[in-house]
Amino acid sequence: MAMLSGVARYRVGLILGLTLLVASILVPGFFGMTTLGLGLDRGASIGIIAIGLTALLIAGQIDLSGGAVFALSGIVSIVLQPSLGIWPAACVGVAAGAAAGVLNGILSVVFRVNSLVATLATMLIFRSVAHWVTASQPVAGIDIMFSLALAKVYFDIFTVRSALFLAAILLLHFWLTRTVPGRNLFAVGSNASAAEASGISTDRMMFLGFVFASTLAGVAGVLQSLATNTGSPVFGSELTVAVIAAVVVGGTRLEGGRGSALGTLGGVLTIAALTTAMEFQSVPAYVQQVVAGFILILLVVLDRTVRTGTPTHAAAVASA
Repeated sequence: MAMLSGVARYRVGLILGLTLLVASILVPGFFGMTTLGLGLDRGASIGIIAIGLTALLIAGQIDLSGGAVFALSGIVSIVLQPSLGIWPAACVGVAAGAAAGVLNGILSVVFRVNSLVATLATMLIFRSVAHWVTASQPVAGIDIMFSLALAKVYFDIFTVRSALFLAAILLLHFWLTRTVPGRNLFAVGSNASAAEASGISTDRMMFLGFVFASTLAGVAGVLQSLATNTGSPVFGSELTVAVIAAVVVGGTRLEGGRGSALGTLGGVLTIAALTTAMEFQSVPAYVQQVVAGFILILLVVLDRTVRTGTPTHAAAVASA
């Protein structure tokens, strides 16, 4: 049991290390700058959405609509380009993501609909709207050169998207560990009633958590559409499982009250390395989904079976 507790406690580093080891064996030149840069860029979309979901899960809520918001925001940013221009259209696309978060927040916080059910329903709605706007066909942007510039690789490894992801994960780490609202989020996820009694506005924090999560899904969708110069209603259809897997691999508990930004970074890098290795081995996409699903199930079972005894952040604060 002690060994299992150790595995559970340091699982992020262990899983990432094992994944990188296996990937380096299966893929010649895996640690080359080109391959690492490709993997980091591919993981950036998952990572940006995972940042929002990490905060929301710590607060004890979940959002299943991220993939649909990803697609819809990207479409909005593309179809409005002829009339507004690239940057204003991109801003409207991000605002569409924020609006989706407001709807999720109203359903889950104001009307007390279980967030799993509410965001499952809005996921279907947002995806349907994306199909309706595009007639289920991909739509093209107005400037392919802008897309090429956005996808440009800097210092042999960073793209604009991957650099934004890394900067955002550091900001989340600072917010969760160095600010009062960030610490309060753990208290909300651990025990909402106790947090409310201690003066924390739990409803407001949960509502803002939904807006934050959907806004970042919108940012990821807009960046994806701008980088590919395309908006598609099928974009992001496979992202939800990958994002949840990345966050859970990173140690964020589905029941809330525990998680970290650096853990999510480790989870995203694990999923990105795993995906890159499987793509280099020409593993079909549906098999990749199966692998991600198994990882998610394994870690949830491990988390429920082995309680490490590590106190939650909120408990640590309360006992201080």
